Amino acid sequence: MTSTDVREVRDPELPGRLLTTERDALIPLLRARADADFALPTAACPGWTVRDVLAHCSAALTRVVERRFEEGVFSPECNQRDIAERAEWTNARVVDELERGMTEAGPVIAKAGGVLDVLALGEWVHAGDVRDTLGTPGAYAGDGLPYALTLLARVTREKGHLPLHADLDDVDEPLRFGDVSGDRHPARYIGDAATLVRLYAGRPVPAAGSGYELAGAEKGELDIFG
Repeated sequence: MTSTDVREVRDPELPGRLLTTERDALIPLLRARADADFALPTAACPGWTVRDVLAHCSAALTRVVERRFEEGVFSPECNQRDIAERAEWTNARVVDELERGMTEAGPVIAKAGGVLDVLALGEWVHAGDVRDTLGTPGAYAGDGLPYALTLLARVTREKGHLPLHADLDDVDEPLRFGDVSGDRHPARYIGDAATLVRLYAGRPVPAAGSGYELAGAEKGELDIFG
């Protein structure tokens, strides 16, 4: 199989493009939803509602924009404090903060040299969590998918994650993720890109998306956030 390695020199603007692309799709969707939708529990983040996920995302991006990286930042405890601090906010205020963060965080991430790139990927995944809960199209897909796949390939490579060749139904060329040293025999994935993202993000795969094939690895081995 001819495999495409996403190994080009880091594009510092890519995380920002991913965030603004998702912003343009997600924010209008959120502004059109009833308040009751923000209270829906998410399957991807047990114990968190849609609002909790959005508050976590908006807080994390605000920290990036304001360059507030105190000890323990982005830890589970820090995330819970951020959500609690926004408990009295209106849903609209949370969405406003999220829009600002998705707009302004890109240049800061670009200048960070790569250490914050995974945060942009995580924010995009959380947007998929929200879409999935609301039952709207484009969960873990949409216009930002090509940017997300490029980031995912680089993140898994830099982590020395298990190597994987992916033949994606909705991408023209096969892609390669994880360790590219050749020291380990690569696993193989055949299926759609959104399901592959779910596996890498440790998200549930619905029955309708169970038609993928994964050989040479267990699905839990792909999780980069667990």
